[in-house]
Amino acid sequence: MWRGLLLKGATCLQQVSAQSFLRQRYFSSQCFRPFTCRFLHKLREIPCIPKLKGTDHFLSHNLIRTYKKDAQSTVEFPLSPITVTDIKQYLRSKDIPFHDGYSCLHIPSIFINPSTRKDSFSLFIDKTTGQFLCKDTLVEGSWEDLQDCLEVMQKDEEDSLSPRVLLGYPESLEEQEERERELREVQGIWSSSVPLTDLQDEEAQLVKTMYQITKISNATLKRFGVRLFKPTKCLVFPWFGGPDSSLKGIKLLSAQRIDAEKVTYNEATVPKSSSYFNLFGLPLVSRMDSEVVVTGSELDALAVSQGTGLPSVALPRGVSCLPPALLPYLEQFKRVTLWLGGDIRSWEASKIFSRKLGLRRCTLVRPGEFHPCPLEALSQGKNLSRILKASIPAAHKSIVSFKQLREDVYGELMNTDQVAGVKWTRFPELTRILKGHRKGELTVFTGPTGSGKTTFISELALDLCMQGVNTLWGSFEINNVRLAKIMLTQFAMQRLEENLEQYDFWADKFEELPLYFMTFHGQQNIKTVLETMQHAVYLYDINHVIIDNLQFMMGQENLSVDKFAVQDHIIGVFRKFATNNSCHVTLIIHPRKEEDDRELQTASIFGSAKASQEADNVLILQEKKLVTCPGRRSLQVTKNRFDGDVGIFPLDFIKSSLTFSTPIKGKLKLRKVTAKPEDEEEVQEKGNDVTLKKDEGKKEKATKTAKASQAVKSPVNGSGKAK
Repeated sequence: MWRGLLLKGATCLQQVSAQSFLRQRYFSSQCFRPFTCRFLHKLREIPCIPKLKGTDHFLSHNLIRTYKKDAQSTVEFPLSPITVTDIKQYLRSKDIPFHDGYSCLHIPSIFINPSTRKDSFSLFIDKTTGQFLCKDTLVEGSWEDLQDCLEVMQKDEEDSLSPRVLLGYPESLEEQEERERELREVQGIWSSSVPLTDLQDEEAQLVKTMYQITKISNATLKRFGVRLFKPTKCLVFPWFGGPDSSLKGIKLLSAQRIDAEKVTYNEATVPKSSSYFNLFGLPLVSRMDSEVVVTGSELDALAVSQGTGLPSVALPRGVSCLPPALLPYLEQFKRVTLWLGGDIRSWEASKIFSRKLGLRRCTLVRPGEFHPCPLEALSQGKNLSRILKASIPAAHKSIVSFKQLREDVYGELMNTDQVAGVKWTRFPELTRILKGHRKGELTVFTGPTGSGKTTFISELALDLCMQGVNTLWGSFEINNVRLAKIMLTQFAMQRLEENLEQYDFWADKFEELPLYFMTFHGQQNIKTVLETMQHAVYLYDINHVIIDNLQFMMGQENLSVDKFAVQDHIIGVFRKFATNNSCHVTLIIHPRKEEDDRELQTASIFGSAKASQEADNVLILQEKKLVTCPGRRSLQVTKNRFDGDVGIFPLDFIKSSLTFSTPIKGKLKLRKVTAKPEDEEEVQEKGNDVTLKKDEGKKEKATKTAKASQAVKSPVNGSGKAK
């Protein structure tokens, strides 16, 4: 019966940790113009706009805490992928009725007595993964677990099973203590916080100004249960769930002034993000509601509810991820409007999330000058209902006209910086050439053997991952432990084997990155790798996949087929995957054998021209080998489909941190020498001598020129004498 538990050992993904990093949002000073100077003056004087660091206070001590856990946790992936056709056939064979939903199949719950459940279809089966959830009892498990339960029911001739029949792994003492500590934190913060309606008018107005919610009424805040944790001036958003609607967690929003023009807002959750599955606003939704607006933040959900009167919910992780575990709670709605924000990133996330929710029922609010985020639209006095009516369907036809593309083109022209993608912080020269890291592109990376391709690309991916880009590593050449060690060294910027006492500190921080690893090593079949990538994109909204390297996937193919044809097929598969899933794929390919004294070119990539043709970007790690010292490395961009800029810049390898950096410009140039004060007279005398010599030379040259011109002008007689 516990076949699903045995599959835990056959995983194809490994997760460094959950996405527990803090998301930040920046607002310009224009958002504060409607407010009076008196409130702004008091905002500057508030001592409790904290950075969530330190251990001096109860809240900050509990928010930024360390987790002593294993550095890696496995993620289950079925040995044979489940299809919706297989699930339907199995249910029919067991005479189990089902409803075909948008993203799930609905069946009567087998964990409720038939006399109680009546005609309720409260058990949901994910069409993509087969994972199930019973909304009435909150029992969940894999497709194999559900099959085992149904087999037991049929064998024992039972009509239902106890919810306790599915027992997961027993909690360790450490896990149990951590769960209890988190529950105490939640209860402690919640009981210490107060409703905004209980504050004095001046203090309440000051808090609303701080969080830009002056247009949100007290009635709306009270209805959604928003509170204020007074010691740190944090807004508290509750998570009520379960059959008894008990308090399961909280999210805290803190404000921090950067300068006179910017305020940043930091989010933190208890429990940590990997266990926080709260659709904020869901308890207020009625079973009869057929329409919902999904937003990217709790404050936006408040604005939509107040401005339109429609049910609204907020995703727990914003635009970074839509966990499949939340899909059953959105099945009842026939129309889902995604209004995740007012920028390009939220627009891209809306298109990706609509595929999970079902294209035919989703509409998207296109961001733009007249369609900002809901909170900003409410503050500007815009009609939110009119904006929702202008939303466009997520499903597109095969042929479109420029009229349908017009707003998209305008959006890209207006937001050129966001369209360019995520900027690299460690490689500004690469940002200058490529402009950024964009979704849906294919990058081909090559370099000589032993030049440090894996080391460089790991730092490149780490740079993006530290900025919130969900990353999946497929390392077939070196094992995950060694790769994780390299990336941890690059993350800490030091060799931790020499500072083992700092390992836990850096490991805890590294654990917070949205970084996952495939467990493949050595030669693998492209079909298996692709299924794993698809699974990761669905579960964790992966934005960047690194494959190291292409040659390890060619050995499993039919040996009778031309190897160049196999390579073309694999590259075409990755190109299609990147486009269809709006995911950036970085593909490492070894170059063909070249002479040591020759630099690599685009034509040096192993195989046919298919790789360079399909790629959006081609990067080459050049290495000029020297006899007396290590080779000089440089990174060359030979193809850039985004705007055509190409170029090359040098790299310095820092062995102590395994990182690459761009050398300081002009560090080999001679410095300009400045005369000392005591030598000024001597310098002045030398300068005067030089000036006098120059003047004498000019006079001598002028005299010779005058004599020559006079000789030319003098007439000459026949005897050769002048008259």
